[in-house]
Amino acid sequence: MDYDAARAYLLSRPEAEEDFPFGPDVRVFRIRGKLFGLLSERDGQPQVNLKCDPEEALVLRDVFDAVRPGYHMNKAHWNTVLLDGSIPRPELERMMDRSYGLVVKSLKKAERQGLEVRHGRDALYR
Repeated sequence: MDYDAARAYLLSRPEAEEDFPFGPDVRVFRIRGKLFGLLSERDGQPQVNLKCDPEEALVLRDVFDAVRPGYHMNKAHWNTVLLDGSIPRPELERMMDRSYGLVVKSLKKAERQGLEVRHGRDALYR
């Protein structure tokens, strides 16, 4: 998955929004104002920061060389994933879906339930 495909996939999540609070080089993806992904390039290498369960974050770092502790993020809850082609697309999509779902689960009950009614639980928690 390349930079453009990652951007398109992150924006495909229900009600996802993109903004640039850190400048034009860092795309921030949010659901209801809460961050679920950051897409950027570092030293010419595209990368995405994704929220992750702390135990799963460690496992992913062990399994994939392209998964590292979250750059400028809470390292227990965030991974930086290099988009270097070494991780199969379905696994990258799963990581993005997981990040989005974790953030949706952390929303206020009324916001979360509204999303569930509008889009269905399966679309939110893939």
